[in-house]
Amino acid sequence: RDILRISSKRWLRFQKMMDPNRAPVAFGRRAVPQLFEQLQVQDPAHKVRALTSLCDLVHEPERLYQTVTGGFLKQLQVLLQDEDAAVRSKTCELLQLVMNHSIGRSALLASSLLTPLSDLMDDPSASCRTNAHRVLSSLAQMPAGAEALLSLVHKLMLKLCQLEELRQEKQEEEQELLLSTLTSCSRLDPLPALASDGVRVLGQTLTHTSPSIRREAAAALMALSVPADGKQQVCDQGILSNLLVLLHDRNLDVQTNAAGVIMNTVIIRPGKYLCLELGVIPVLLELLSEEEDEEQKKRRKTLVIYCLRALTALSEAPEGRVILSTALPLLERRRNEQDEDVRRAARTAIKVVTWKP
Repeated sequence: RDILRISSKRWLRFQKMMDPNRAPVAFGRRAVPQLFEQLQVQDPAHKVRALTSLCDLVHEPERLYQTVTGGFLKQLQVLLQDEDAAVRSKTCELLQLVMNHSIGRSALLASSLLTPLSDLMDDPSASCRTNAHRVLSSLAQMPAGAEALLSLVHKLMLKLCQLEELRQEKQEEEQELLLSTLTSCSRLDPLPALASDGVRVLGQTLTHTSPSIRREAAAALMALSVPADGKQQVCDQGILSNLLVLLHDRNLDVQTNAAGVIMNTVIIRPGKYLCLELGVIPVLLELLSEEEDEEQKKRRKTLVIYCLRALTALSEAPEGRVILSTALPLLERRRNEQDEDVRRAARTAIKVVTWKP
């Protein structure tokens, strides 16, 4: 209460004394415009302090709205190309916070910031690259954002190749975010990634030591295996053997995504017979036979459905039907599950396995 009585000038001085890492903030609606004015100075340290204060302010919906609708985002394009790495990194951090709200995402799509953001993927500063990927990954979560980023898929794939060759631990977050962006874009349209040799590159990434990267690589590959060309490339590149290994992974999400790729691939005849040769059916049945409590059933639901659908497609081959005819009790057990989606998938599997010509 005493602080509110002192003058604005003394309040700003008081703030500066309290936290030297942040720029003083004016009262009320003057706060955002004043901080953006401070971003026009030449001193990089002063810009970083102003950006830090802006990052604090945009957590408030009113300040975020003011930042987005006041035409201030245009100023950030210059800062994304600033000579100082800390300024570039902090600008990306501010954009990431703006991206947490739909109005911010829409404003970013309507701006000219995508090009300078994509240029930061090759920035010498690791923090700049990672923060830029955070913004792009968040943007790709919305269909309009993924569509806007489709033109960057080839560049993203080249960058993934570079990261995969290095496999440095300090770049794992960057690689994970890049893969997440590729997944979102490929779910919308897998053709750009397929044309960029995406199946081969992702197949190599499946063997990464990081479970998060294996999870994201398998998720991206599942998106690429939806079209017929993607299914065929999975077969031709010898990736099914890597996917079989991932079915034994300790990470549930990795297992689920790997099962999803297999589920897509066994729709075509080469995929069926390659999986039969590799012995995929016993592994899928093993995953279905695991004992589960109620919580585990919820967590493993998608994995179970993917396994049942993969087995259904495999049973379309006479050799697969013979193997699965001995597993009918297990399929019957799954048909009695409480979850309707699991029951439906199990009923379809049983129908195909028991089909008589």
